[in-house]
Amino acid sequence: MTDSTMKSELEQQLASMRGRLASIKKDVTHGYSGDSAEQAQERENDEVVDAIGNETALSIRAIQAALDRIEAGSYGVCVSCGKDIGKARLKVVPEATRCVDCTE
Repeated sequence: MTDSTMKSELEQQLASMRGRLASIKKDVTHGYSGDSAEQAQERENDEVVDAIGNETALSIRAIQAALDRIEAGSYGVCVSCGKDIGKARLKVVPEATRCVDCTE
């Protein structure tokens, strides 16, 4: 898989994640019902949605960092040992910064 193919896939993932985050932010900014029992449930749901939003934001940063590495010419190089990250690993985790050996 070439860097240009990976770049295209990462850009698609980035667009998808940004859309997801926008949707999550929209869901979190809703009003609450007048019933206190329903409000408690809504607040619990908001905590879950907020956690998903945080994970999505982390994914966005990781994907953007991978795109930056592609531009810099350092994509696919382990930040720990400097060896190449295997193509199979990058296919599964395209934003990977470490080879399998350094991840363990």
